[in-house]
Amino acid sequence: MGFVKKNLLCLCVAVTLFPQLVVCITRHYTFNIEYKNVTRLCHTRTILSVNGKFPGPRLVAREGDRVLVKVVNHISNNVTIHWHGVRQKTTGWSDGPAYVTQCPIQTNQTYTYNFTITGQRGTLFWHAHISWLRATLYGPIIILPKHNESYPFQKPHKEIPILFGEWYNVDPEAIINQALQTGGGPNVSDAYTINGLPGPFYNCSSKDTFKLKVKPNKTYLLRIVNAALDEELFFSIANHSLTVVEADARYTKPFTTDTLLITPGQTTNVLLKTKSYFPNTTFLMVARPYVTGLGTFDNSTLAGILYYKQHNTSIKNLPFLKPTLPQLNDTNFASNFSRKFKSLANSKFPINVPKKVDKKFFFTVGLGTSPCPKNTTCQGPTNTTKFAASVNNFSFVLPSVSIMQAYYFGKSNGVYKTDFPETPLNPFNYTGTPPNNTMVNNGTKLVVLKFNTSVELVLQDTSILGAESHPLHLHGYDFFVVGQGFGNYDPNKDPAKFNLVDPVERNTVGVPAGGWVAIRFFADNPGVWFMHCHLEVHTSWGLRMAWLVLDGQESNQKLQPPPSDLPKC
Repeated sequence: MGFVKKNLLCLCVAVTLFPQLVVCITRHYTFNIEYKNVTRLCHTRTILSVNGKFPGPRLVAREGDRVLVKVVNHISNNVTIHWHGVRQKTTGWSDGPAYVTQCPIQTNQTYTYNFTITGQRGTLFWHAHISWLRATLYGPIIILPKHNESYPFQKPHKEIPILFGEWYNVDPEAIINQALQTGGGPNVSDAYTINGLPGPFYNCSSKDTFKLKVKPNKTYLLRIVNAALDEELFFSIANHSLTVVEADARYTKPFTTDTLLITPGQTTNVLLKTKSYFPNTTFLMVARPYVTGLGTFDNSTLAGILYYKQHNTSIKNLPFLKPTLPQLNDTNFASNFSRKFKSLANSKFPINVPKKVDKKFFFTVGLGTSPCPKNTTCQGPTNTTKFAASVNNFSFVLPSVSIMQAYYFGKSNGVYKTDFPETPLNPFNYTGTPPNNTMVNNGTKLVVLKFNTSVELVLQDTSILGAESHPLHLHGYDFFVVGQGFGNYDPNKDPAKFNLVDPVERNTVGVPAGGWVAIRFFADNPGVWFMHCHLEVHTSWGLRMAWLVLDGQESNQKLQPPPSDLPKC
């Protein structure tokens, strides 16, 4: 679990109406970023790890706790850690995306991330947020309810983190560096993993299989995280159904499904009710990709084993059942599944969805091209172009300094501009015939919002180089998913169908392939907040931008001063 001390009380609230003290504590962790030799698929590779663990250690806290994580960099790469989904109210210096809210932690340097978990409970995860280091630097964040608070569902017999990832037989940094140099698509992963293990469907991997031992007639809480770099995943357990109760650390109205679809960056808690008897069978837990684009992908299947513990029975001698998953490109399943998520929206867990909107934005997201350097050939869509990606046709360029530091100290000149377009500069039929010119613009442009502005953002997929689903992640915020559809968004007809009663609250949403999604949020968290596709290759190609939210009037509505140990570029 990393090194954790839990005996320090943080500032707590004494509620005069109740005799008991609301106890919250400060939890101290140390994350040592270090090398570790790991063998998978008969390939031994030196990977990056935290405290020698792969996947990394669990970070456990209760809602309301303050968390201090001292990150010590023992490797040659620069590194940062992002606490994916943690709201970071006024603590943007601890958010983690390199060159956005901080300079990276250099070799033999340390940085202590300091944040308080407010209004969230469930599962999130942490991961490196520079280049492709999150391929192996990731782990779960488990947020328990406050003391004396219970789950709004049956208390589980046991809780099990389930982390999906991707395994590469070679260094992922070499893969993305080569892709950016040649302009082509990167080589795909060699396997998917569940808690770091690929499972029996891969060569030389049967011993590296995740096994979940259960008892009959019990309820298990599976804390599911998709930490994979580049693939959305279907997941199912043979002959068992799953009840979804939480998404991105927000409780949801429970619904039951045989198959989950989870994008990179999303987390979901599900209840698994086991059978009332000892079945004479083992059950495969299977995941494989949901694919919508034209590019290459890892078309393999990950498996773990669920088995019922019985005396004197070896699971080797038992037959196994395998679940049936949707087709690779089943966009109808994806659309129907995402529509099932709704907030609890009750008196104990109310929601505050903006009914009135101050600012409306319309962003196109998708792939495009950029020209090859002169006198060279590339491996992009043509031999004279490279693959690129953009938001409103701007491919975001990360500066060599921290954007938020430049903003805070009034040194933005030459670092960024504040003229990011609110709508596409050149409208076209976004899901129809692509335009002749597929070139993207490049720049470091932000949108500036006044504190507490109510925002509506429509994200529209484009089919310029093929329609594709894009899991968009917004740092520093949870947002309400109020609408979605296929084709081009119609501002005259589609808003009438928005759900403003119980929309799901998330930090990562899949923009449908050849479609759109509408989100709303209040800009109540000052700072610079990254928004990007959580398919790492698309982020590397520039499908990213940032919001600058100004300070409010009250002292608790202002970005806190930077800590003294903030890394330098």
